[in-house]
Amino acid sequence: MHVRYFRFHKAKKVKTDKLTTRKIMEYRNRKDEHVKSTMIFGVRAVIEAVQAGKEIDKILIKKDIQSDLSKELFAALKGMIIPVQRVPVERINRITRKNHQGVVAFMSAITYQKTEEMVPYLFEQGKNPFFVMLDGVTDVRNFGAIARTCECAAVDAIIIPTKGGASANADAVKTSAGALHTLPVCREQNLRTTLQYLKDSGFRIVAATEKGDYDYTKADYTGPLCIIMGAEDTGVTYDNLALCDEWVKIPMLGTIESLNVSVAAGILIYEAVKQRNFDI
Repeated sequence: MHVRYFRFHKAKKVKTDKLTTRKIMEYRNRKDEHVKSTMIFGVRAVIEAVQAGKEIDKILIKKDIQSDLSKELFAALKGMIIPVQRVPVERINRITRKNHQGVVAFMSAITYQKTEEMVPYLFEQGKNPFFVMLDGVTDVRNFGAIARTCECAAVDAIIIPTKGGASANADAVKTSAGALHTLPVCREQNLRTTLQYLKDSGFRIVAATEKGDYDYTKADYTGPLCIIMGAEDTGVTYDNLALCDEWVKIPMLGTIESLNVSVAAGILIYEAVKQRNFDI
């Protein structure tokens, strides 16, 4: 009986391992197909996507690329707010082995908006605009979580930088529970210029920072508002802090020095909701 049991148990284990392996391979294949569906490779194909006005999240170009066609690509990119990274060809080879010609473009999962178009539109609609800006937040899961909170709190738009910030890719959309499909996202070349535009438009800029002058509940969130959140390690950059009307902090009562940025954003956003909706 002992021998029979052992043989049965061993056979079952092998069968389970094969099933697990097959599921893993199926998952990887689905993942690879998804990557292919959101990626364009080849210089001419990327040029055509740029000229057609396709929403492109970022473009990787090998460092030493030199060809007449690559010059045409750079000409097409001139004036475009599309992040371009010059990288070793080995990095592109890890993404695809197809004839990429040293250029790979990743398509955006959403359509980006412009702050300078959103602001007058919201004022014309008689709204009291409420924006959230992310300065150096690079983790797509934090970005997605903040976007989800923004959508739940009826924030009008979230503002991110073209470079040095998380992209609205498939992982961000998934973490946002689909919020990024409905919440306007403004991608801006220069956050400082955008902040100055908001100030000139009558917005109050509130920064969350450990250098804050007082508790976050003491700030005024009632008028046209932009809350700016920084990366967990570096915070809001000094140049951007200099343009803020208020610096606020969230009390840390334990031994850990800071909150996750998505949690901190949620706290400030809902303090703003409380002040802006007096019946809550």
